[in-house]
Amino acid sequence: MTQPLRWLQDEIADRMLQKLDIVKLDVKDILVVPDFAGKHLDTLAQRYPRARIFSITEKGVSGFQMWRTKALSNWRSLFASNTSPLASYLSSGRFDIPDNSVDLVFSDLLLHDLPDPKHFLQECWRVLREGGLITFSYLGPDTGKELRSLDLSGLKLRNLLSPWDMHDMGDALLGERFSDPVMDMEYLTLDYEKPALLLADIIALKLIHSTPPQVTEKEVLLQKITLEVVYGHAWALGKRLAKAKDNVAYIDPNQIGRKTRPDSA
Repeated sequence: MTQPLRWLQDEIADRMLQKLDIVKLDVKDILVVPDFAGKHLDTLAQRYPRARIFSITEKGVSGFQMWRTKALSNWRSLFASNTSPLASYLSSGRFDIPDNSVDLVFSDLLLHDLPDPKHFLQECWRVLREGGLITFSYLGPDTGKELRSLDLSGLKLRNLLSPWDMHDMGDALLGERFSDPVMDMEYLTLDYEKPALLLADIIALKLIHSTPPQVTEKEVLLQKITLEVVYGHAWALGKRLAKAKDNVAYIDPNQIGRKTRPDSA
């Protein structure tokens, strides 16, 4: 996601928070990935006023910008927060936070940009505490479907890195041991008055590889594009169980506590 579509990132974050209204969760620590200087941080701060926030900041967001936004949002734990860049996760495949350290993972419009969403889910499982929740949104495979009908030799279309529909994601969550996944999807239509605006957005959405010099604004005749927005959440339960095999979960004998009966009088 890039600056031209910051408003979209904020809008979807707000919709994610609305979906959390019915979820009861004791939150002490939150992982926001990607973290960006949006108005949703104020809502998070109000809902979880005592929570500490771990930030995986997206590219192009300065430390000062995040500090200022969180200060305005009245994060009580502002100076105790742990921040690392998204680029660090993309290169290492690991969040720079300990195991079992957060109660909520909040991920807004990221998964479609990852080459391996399953690995992301594995990392979320690692850092979530028992009973924690992952909530996320991403763009589904119907995003920008109107572009496929264009006959422009200079426009090189690009598929999303992870074109998963909500059923694919639901299966992946179960495969990574998450419980009770809830998936939802909606279509949003973006209408445009000027071709230049549409071209800027499809570049920001990474639906084309680049802006070829032979493609001009006049050649882009679309007036709208469709976004398929997929939402989901799932619980981290039974973290002491080994990963299931053939629908059977195995427990390490060392994890089984043994109770002894007191000697009779």
